[in-house]
Amino acid sequence: MASLGHLSLALLLFAPSAFAAVAKPPTPAGYEYTPRFQYKSKRQANPDLTRPPQTPPIFNDTVDSLKVDAPGLCNQTKAVLDKLAASVSPLNATFANTYGPILQDEHDALLKMYIQQFYASVSTDSALRDASSEVASVQSNCALEAGTRDDIFQLVEAVYNRLNGTVNGTVDAEDRYLVEKDYKGYLRNGLALEGSKRDQFKAARSRITDLQLQFDQNYSGDTSVIWLTPAELEGLPTDHINSLAKGTGENEGKVGLTFKAPDVTPALALVKNPDVRRRIYIARDTRVLQNVPLMKEAIVKRDEAARLLGYPHHAALALENKMAHDVETVQPFLNGLRDRLYERGQEEIAGMNALKKKDHEARNLTYDGNFYYWDRDYYNNIIIETEYAVDQVKVSEYFPLDRTITSMLHIFESLFSMHFVQLSAADLSALSPSGNAKEMTWHEDVIAFAVWEGDNSGFVGYLYMDLYPRDGKYSHFAEFTLQPGFLKADGKSRHYPASALVCNFPKPQGSNPAFMTHDDVVTFFHELGHGIHDLSGRSKWARLAGTSTARDFVEAPSQMLENWMWTNLTLSQLSSHYKTNETLPTELMDALISTKHVMEGLLTLRQLAFGLFDMKIHTPASHEEAEAIDLSLEYSKSMRNSTGLKGPEDQGEPENWSSGEATFGHLMGGYDAGYYGYLWSQVYSTDMFYTAFKADPMNPETGSRYRHGVLEKGGSQDEFLTLEQFLGRPPNSEAFYKELGLE
Repeated sequence: MASLGHLSLALLLFAPSAFAAVAKPPTPAGYEYTPRFQYKSKRQANPDLTRPPQTPPIFNDTVDSLKVDAPGLCNQTKAVLDKLAASVSPLNATFANTYGPILQDEHDALLKMYIQQFYASVSTDSALRDASSEVASVQSNCALEAGTRDDIFQLVEAVYNRLNGTVNGTVDAEDRYLVEKDYKGYLRNGLALEGSKRDQFKAARSRITDLQLQFDQNYSGDTSVIWLTPAELEGLPTDHINSLAKGTGENEGKVGLTFKAPDVTPALALVKNPDVRRRIYIARDTRVLQNVPLMKEAIVKRDEAARLLGYPHHAALALENKMAHDVETVQPFLNGLRDRLYERGQEEIAGMNALKKKDHEARNLTYDGNFYYWDRDYYNNIIIETEYAVDQVKVSEYFPLDRTITSMLHIFESLFSMHFVQLSAADLSALSPSGNAKEMTWHEDVIAFAVWEGDNSGFVGYLYMDLYPRDGKYSHFAEFTLQPGFLKADGKSRHYPASALVCNFPKPQGSNPAFMTHDDVVTFFHELGHGIHDLSGRSKWARLAGTSTARDFVEAPSQMLENWMWTNLTLSQLSSHYKTNETLPTELMDALISTKHVMEGLLTLRQLAFGLFDMKIHTPASHEEAEAIDLSLEYSKSMRNSTGLKGPEDQGEPENWSSGEATFGHLMGGYDAGYYGYLWSQVYSTDMFYTAFKADPMNPETGSRYRHGVLEKGGSQDEFLTLEQFLGRPPNSEAFYKELGLE
């Protein structure tokens, strides 16, 4: 999953320096900071490292405080901009007198704003989640107002023109890059529009924000389950079945399978009954139906706004500030990759379908010759177990959660010269301004770290891990920026960043620890990579820090790190059997590594289906076509045409049976006309790995060069330049196609 720290602030151009405050009551009784996880670094312990030079973020907001603080931020924004417009004119506008006040206020405000919006994804209090979502709406609309002020735009334009083509010793390359991005952002905010067209544009953008927030609320608040008997779930481990909610009343004797990843993913891979898998699959793809009209309206409003600005459709507008730049680049990339992989995907389906036929005949089940969506994970798992001798359940016993995460942190410490120091309740109490450890995290399961340079020469920032699922929590895996890093006004000292990894691993059951599948291991290493990217940022300005890169590049650093999870060296370091402490046996390890590209054609085609659906709905030939589009139909067609898998429509259901778009949160969270970026960024991630790390993945010198040459840069310069500087040449796709077996 992506880094989500900046998605809801995509429209943010300015922010205030202060906010109105109301009294905040203490954290409710009953909350205790008692994390199960206990980390011990391999680096030398030092009690001073539990007392960083900067107070950690504080999580004591309430519904009432958020209702006051959000409008207060907006009011202060207006005051800051009013003062700037009154005191500076286009004739004397400079970077210092124009951007100095704006960026300083932005830095001060972002220390509060990210956290205020974060509660919507993690709080156990539904009222606080709703208030947090409302904060995001207020702040986004405030940013839209600020970003469409003519008087401020005139100052920005004057600074842009003054810097363009001139040399100014007080303005460095990062400052120039920021001004250029900002100026173009104003143009995309409709500053070239006048009168009723500008009003229409602002109304459309405001409505889009409201739709996105309502969509997110519905999705994150979804508690759907499918009630099944334990017999129907045959194949799923007994411990897992026993951990599910027990039914009452009409569901007596049944258990509730949720659609969160820890439940639905293993169910589709392990449940033996094909009809039960079908029911699970259809239920998963036909929930949160209230989001269907919200996404449809958002598509229409995006198209309306883009056409008002003179673009042919939303994709043209959205791609303008990405690495790919335009539809004419993205569409051939997606179509070409699909064409090259389609035959391979069909061969993979044919192989699994032959296995399905034998399996159904052996179990006296009806076989209709078709291979369905809900068959893929099940027979893929059987192939891995039988042909590659990899039992995923057995493999997971070598990856108990606590030990595996500990080993991951050891790898990051070694490779990127960092030192992770877990903060205890006593440490957090000492760091809390009120002496209350409870206000230093948002839930009792959260683990907090102070991160230092490997030689303890300097502080890096704070890292948090929220590992287990709960009602109302974001249901996948993602990294959130809690506070950005930036250079303070004195030009010497820094504010250090804070990053949160929000995960959904199964909780420990009984005396057994929580286990990670190998897929979980890959996913967590990926998300930890996003966190390290944020912590490593050393740009001057918060809006260019860490993961604040072009959306079609931001995944590349973390995707590159996934390669470590497929090497003998790393798997030996990570694995430790929960009973014996033995590492993964060589035979099983080699077998596991050999599965890296099993069914990769079909898996990549599925990713392509999402990307092609995204581009289809954001490139209508006319506004009327946007209004008439049937998103459910286009979603189903894209999945079917790209993968070749069969679905309910082949069993008599309507072709638009699915409402998969209702849970396609990426397209309502910043990846609109941008989902292609997951595959696009793999081109760069594979190029970096093959060029710099493949021969020696744990080389600390290369790791240091990567940390300082790529991660530190963040979005402070063009990503192509960052890649060229690190690779020593322009990036290319040779390694990407080689890895896919498409040389």
